[in-house]
Amino acid sequence: MKIGGNEIRVGYVIEHKGRKWFVTKTDHVKPGKGGAFVQVEIKDIQSGTKSNERFRSSETVERVYMEDRDYQYLFNDGQEYTFMDQESFDQVALSPALLGDAAPFLAESMIVRVSMCDGEPIAVTLPETVIMEVVEAEPTVKGQTASASFKPGKLANGLRVMVPQYIEAGTRIVVRTADCTYVERAKD
Repeated sequence: MKIGGNEIRVGYVIEHKGRKWFVTKTDHVKPGKGGAFVQVEIKDIQSGTKSNERFRSSETVERVYMEDRDYQYLFNDGQEYTFMDQESFDQVALSPALLGDAAPFLAESMIVRVSMCDGEPIAVTLPETVIMEVVEAEPTVKGQTASASFKPGKLANGLRVMVPQYIEAGTRIVVRTADCTYVERAKD
């Protein structure tokens, strides 16, 4: 299906220069002089190479049909991550390169959305937030809890996140998966 250059969104797969590209970033730009355009960061589905392209609203590109399905994370065998389709119970093994920054957040039985293009997985979308345990945090300095200051904390998956002063080791917190930031203390 043909779409205008200004209709390109993150997560779309487009056909450009004879190849299929996954859109990772978009930025609508309206310079002071000249017409508006969309600056798009795209990733080649086959080779994984990234490119930046500009599309004017008058240009059209072919949007490739994608199918999104829910998969349950099963395990990591050291080289690949195995997921199971929630409807057909088929299993698929995905490379760490495909998961990218999402890999550390995976937890057993987590439901993720896998985007397929021509039967091949091209992207994995995690839930917006996950609950993680803080395993290491600096002690609270007396008098700093009144202000909105943050300190580094280490999560069970090894990632570091800035947490409020009152968070201690052993506390479970909600973390935003998109940018690995603290949201709130877990309510469980």
